Order: sequence, then structure tokens, then C-alpha cells
Amino acid sequence: MDWLRALQHLREQGRSGVLVTVTSVRGHAPREAGAKMVVAADATWDSIGGGNLEASAVARARALLAAGTAEPERLELALHEHAANDYGRQCCGGEVAVLLEPQPARAVVAVFGLGHVGQELARILSRLPLAVQLVDSRATQVQQLAAAGLDDGLADLRLIHAPAPESVLAALPAEAHVLVLTHDHAEDLVLCEAALRRGDLASIGVIGSSAKWQRFRKRLREAGHTDAAIGTITSPIGLPELRGKEPAVIAISVAAALVQALRREPMSALARPGSAVRG
Repeated sequence: MDWLRALQHLREQGRSGVLVTVTSVRGHAPREAGAKMVVAADATWDSIGGGNLEASAVARARALLAAGTAEPERLELALHEHAANDYGRQCCGGEVAVLLEPQPARAVVAVFGLGHVGQELARILSRLPLAVQLVDSRATQVQQLAAAGLDDGLADLRLIHAPAPESVLAALPAEAHVLVLTHDHAEDLVLCEAALRRGDLASIGVIGSSAKWQRFRKRLREAGHTDAAIGTITSPIGLPELRGKEPAVIAISVAAALVQALRREPMSALARPGSAVRG
């Protein structure tokens, strides 16, 4: 698998990696400027030349992954017998600079309910570097959104018709963000219970008024969920200072609150606006 396919492979699996590129070569080196490889925590793809050069780049890339670093970093290595190498001698005689670019796994966001607010929210999220699952128990809503043509944005979008949407929630990866805004309060409650049973989601938000949430809180307690667990659900959702009942305004508010949360995740693709290269 070459480096380009490897990046796509990691994205599809929701895994982080580091793209390693030879940016400059002085003298002799195993590979030319522009050679690339991809490093994950447990695998590598393609090559920048082997030997100490590649082993040093792989070790540093994995250190960046372990630290959750999102900023790119430059690494310079000498390839002669006098160089202090960690992984054996490499006597090509040149000097090589490589750029290590962390490629964070895309945050997974699942939107349950594709009514007026859900469709507006889908339009916004489609413009962000996220893995977005758009779910509704009504086939017509899914078809309507499919016809809107949202596949020209940055997001990896999946449109899902699920008569039992809690089955989709159960299959989400750990640390996914869940937004519940269906047309049916009973469906909302089922999804809340399914989310609490997991206990490994990054966030859970439920649309509605404070009165609706008080009823839900009571029902969830009666179902045996603790106050601590129930407290992991946010309702109402969105930015409290951004008020309005128009679907687009609600969607903007919910999306803004989500972006704030994602910016606090160190390896999120949204966590590094304007990063600088270190090294």
C-alpha cells in the first residue's frame, strides 16, 4: 500500500497517523526530496529510505502520536560515519531534512433526526473535517437530504435510514459525539438511554426545552441511571447566548458549541488552526 492509500486507510478506520516527507537532501541519501511514508502506532507504509534515517523518523512520529501532538515538526539527520545515530550507521554521506505531519483521526459526529434543524446542521457539519453520520428513522428525510447534494464539503458523510436508530448509536466508535434531535420525544428518550448504557461517548446533546429535559431526567432516573451518568447529557444544546427559534439559528448555535468542544480535543483536526512547524 502506498502512502496515499495508507492515509485513506487510516481515515476510514478512524485512526491517527503521521505523514513523513523528505523535504531536502544535501549530498547522497537513500531517497530523493519528496519521498513519503505514513506511520501509525502499529504499522508503516511506503519508505523514505530505510536504515537509521527511516527508523529515527518512525520513532519520532510515534512519539508525536503518543503525545497527541497535532503540530508538524521538522527533523534533520546526518548520514555519515561520524553522526551519532540511534539505529545503526548510515554512511551515504549526505544530510536529510524530513517533515513530520500528524494526521489526526477525524472526530465522529452522529446526528439523530433530520428534520428542519437536523438538515441545517448537516449542511454546516458537511463543511468541516469530520466523520459525520446522519441518521433518521424516516426514509423520506434521508432521501430528502441525499438530494441536497452535501458531498462537496470536507466531511466524510454517511446518510443512514435506521428504523431503530439506537442500533446505529450502539455501533458508534468510542469517543463519538452524539446529537439527538428527532421528531419524536419517545425516540429521543430511547436514544438517551442507549447513549448512557455505553458510557464511552465524548458528548451527548439533546435538543429541547428545559421542561422537556426535566421530564427526561425523571424518566432516566426511573430507568435506573445515576445522576452522575445523566449529568453527562447536555440539554438544551447550543450556545446559551445565541438565541433564536429559526432552524438555521439553532443549527448554528449547536455547531458552534460542538466546534468549541472539538477544539479542546488535542488530536482533533479542528484543534490546530494556524499551526506552526516546530524544529
